[in-house]
Amino acid sequence: MNRVRLLAIGMILMFALTIVAQQPTTSSGTQGESGGGSAVDKHMALLTEKLDLSSDQQAKVKPILQKMDDSTEKFLQDESMSLNERMDNVKACRYKADREVRKILSDEQKKKLDQLEEEMPSGLHGKS
Repeated sequence: MNRVRLLAIGMILMFALTIVAQQPTTSSGTQGESGGGSAVDKHMALLTEKLDLSSDQQAKVKPILQKMDDSTEKFLQDESMSLNERMDNVKACRYKADREVRKILSDEQKKKLDQLEEEMPSGLHGKS
């Protein structure tokens, strides 16, 4: 069951990253000083809202998400590997990030995260 959950999380995060990557960067939103509304910032905002993260938790979770995002980007752009190899590496990064984030969450927040994952569309779970 944990593998299914982790796969779902990876697919959710990958979907979120592709949506963010498709957003125009030079349109009317000018948060340009720090790269503007990065995927990590949007992911943090979502987790903070849905899980009611404290400022201390946010400070601990953000570097985990940043490392995951950087690793994901590196693997997705590495054309020396097959697509399956890249996706396996991305899943491993996301699995690791999930484990690290869950160490920071309270039991109630973990339940909320589980519920959030269950509410995601089935297409993000790798099902057809």
